[in-house]
Amino acid sequence: MMKNASPVISALRQAALEEAVSGRTPWPVTLATYNIHGAVGRDGRFSPERVADVLHEIDADIIALQEVPLGGGETPNVLAELKQATGFDAAEGPACDSPECRYGNAVLSRYPILSVRAIDLSFGSREPRGALDADVDCHGRRLRVVATHLGLRPAERRHQIRRLLEMFDTEEMPVILMGDINEWFVWGRPLRWLVSHFQAAPAPRTFPSGLPLFALDRIWIRPRNRLVHVMAHATPLARIASDHLPLIAHIEG
Repeated sequence: MMKNASPVISALRQAALEEAVSGRTPWPVTLATYNIHGAVGRDGRFSPERVADVLHEIDADIIALQEVPLGGGETPNVLAELKQATGFDAAEGPACDSPECRYGNAVLSRYPILSVRAIDLSFGSREPRGALDADVDCHGRRLRVVATHLGLRPAERRHQIRRLLEMFDTEEMPVILMGDINEWFVWGRPLRWLVSHFQAAPAPRTFPSGLPLFALDRIWIRPRNRLVHVMAHATPLARIASDHLPLIAHIEG
């Protein structure tokens, strides 16, 4: 198990686990989303080990990662290093997938990842984008976890959100959407569409990590009432390890 968890998150998880053991809740879970910026910190240093240390601080059960080098050619496989450092199950969702470079989204999970699907979110000639759609077996309950990193232009994000929402028409299991949404405008249409589907959720500022001004990273769950606590992880290490802070959410059954 990871060390140095946030006291608030640790207390919430402990209380929820005690309830789960007694049969009152089926699956407490702590989630995180983290744009690791290719494992290059604000000081310009490439350090997967430093990212792994931040993940140990977070101590989340399921983590969505963005901007992850996935190997290929001379590209390092940062996901493999983070998988080894955490001991978690891992799934990859490359947005860029060529022999020379594989790069994109990933999910790390304390619990078994049962299946993985890729959602292509590419838009015209813009940088390739995608989402990693994974089913996770959490305390015997299946969770659908979608990790994504949306584009920089408004028209691109509108196309991508419409595509994602088409995929969420299921009542078979709870759906969790996590990632770097890249939406700078609080009242932009992509955010309004997401709120209409998932309901509003807390959105602490996460970017830039040195002095966060924008809530670019988001966690949504449907049904919304399971989401009980959301916070940005703003330790000194997290402020330097990437240009984004991790976002953490605790969910009860």
